[in-house]
Amino acid sequence: MPNGLGIRVEEERGPDQNIARLGTARTAFVGRTLRGPVNRPLFLRSFAEFQSMFGGLWQPSPLGYAVEQFFDNGGREALVVRVANGARPATLTLHAGAGCLRLRAMRPGTREFLRASVDYDNVPVAGATEFNLTVQRVRVQGTQQIEDQEIFLRASIAPEAERYVGALLAESELVQLAGEVPTERPDRTLDATSGLATRYVSSNAGDDGAPLTDYDVIGSEIDKSGLFALDTGEHFNLLCIPPLSREQDVGPGTLLVAARFCKERRALLIVDPPAHWHTADEALAGMRQWNLSTENALMYFPRILAHDKLRGHFESFAPGGAVAGTLARSDEQHPVWGPAKVEDAILRPGFRPSCLVSEDKRMRLAALGVNTIQAVRSAARIGVQLRTLAAGTAGAADWQNLAARRLALFILNCVERGTRWVVLARPHLDVAELAALQVRRFFERLHAAGAFADRPLEESFFVICDGRLNSEQSATSSDFQLLIGFAAARRREFHSFRISHSASGSRIVPASLNRLNSVQYSPAEIAWVESLANQLLP
Repeated sequence: MPNGLGIRVEEERGPDQNIARLGTARTAFVGRTLRGPVNRPLFLRSFAEFQSMFGGLWQPSPLGYAVEQFFDNGGREALVVRVANGARPATLTLHAGAGCLRLRAMRPGTREFLRASVDYDNVPVAGATEFNLTVQRVRVQGTQQIEDQEIFLRASIAPEAERYVGALLAESELVQLAGEVPTERPDRTLDATSGLATRYVSSNAGDDGAPLTDYDVIGSEIDKSGLFALDTGEHFNLLCIPPLSREQDVGPGTLLVAARFCKERRALLIVDPPAHWHTADEALAGMRQWNLSTENALMYFPRILAHDKLRGHFESFAPGGAVAGTLARSDEQHPVWGPAKVEDAILRPGFRPSCLVSEDKRMRLAALGVNTIQAVRSAARIGVQLRTLAAGTAGAADWQNLAARRLALFILNCVERGTRWVVLARPHLDVAELAALQVRRFFERLHAAGAFADRPLEESFFVICDGRLNSEQSATSSDFQLLIGFAAARRREFHSFRISHSASGSRIVPASLNRLNSVQYSPAEIAWVESLANQLLP
């Protein structure tokens, strides 16, 4: 369940439980927001939650509009990472005799309004180092609309004290120390009129920083900033990086890093068409110069027109958020493997494509891996499978098909997560047998639900994880390997993957039944798997 901080706490499933079907359209957004924590993904279920945590729409940043359009078009679950460029936090100063206690807001920006109060209530006379500190976040400076509050009772300026103020503030979600702890405890914040300790000291203004650059969005894998902040949050299926500003598209370097990031995390990047593609002809010409060809990304054309609530009229927006919302809505109507009732993304009322795309150009764009956004259904349109941006360069021809790619990622994510228990399994359990049974049951349920069309059960999947893959030596080192395959588009062909679990984490790599590593397998084991391949493959 997600808590107020956006962190989800889940119990890992065990061998006695079925592998759960994960969602397929949870969308991560990375970009600039008006307020909120920086480089920390928060889980949201509505735009109202986004407004509460990140401040809502903000003209300098397209991210708020993308999140709004995601939920307006049917999105249900989002992860949002705030990225900032040089933003500074607000500070506040509490006098402490000849010195002062300086505090700095945890969240930078001009919309982080804090205030603090100091009193000595219920502090013993002998406790000259102790005080009570109250810190509040308010909606607007000078009002009583309190959004959050932290109270530190009997805090002390003495480093050896159990409730040393430095240690207490290290756990705060609102402020941190901005300097040294003073040698005298902070003065009471007395009201000048009544003489009571009821007055609050307000923070000064922070700074929102400069518009984002591609470096800010990419971030650092070591620091878990930018894109890599998503590693500290829950899994996601789609990644949307809105334009850096209303006038600046995301750069090709960021798209390349983001596509690789999605590949490693078994997700898909939604790439927005460049702002200068105003017509289908310009899009076709632009795709001839397009350098990002990958099965780990998808693109929809054209941009969309939507009402800008801040400017009071219709504006052109990158379609990524709305596209993710339509995919989420479609997934609720039928599973990722089911036949879509409509091949194109159909926008909800209030949104429309920024230009019309004729039928022949829609087909030509599809051949290049670009899908077309539509506002209304039309019986005259020729059905076209949704595409990834593989455009003929995919490792497997199936991965040019968006539905096939999403199904594969869905299966891999479910099996990988559902079998993590093997690392912590009790020694007396027959781990290989239990894991194989669990995965087979998962595939059997998918087969019954129609995930493999009309394929017979024996041609739909295979599961191998016995002693041929997991020797006694690997079992004692907490390493576990699982080889799975599921039906490809061509009959009697399989997409095969090896899933490895260890104490250091899990890993999934494509596997070939016909090319086995002789270092990892004995000649007898190689012969056995090759015989299986000969039975399954023509």
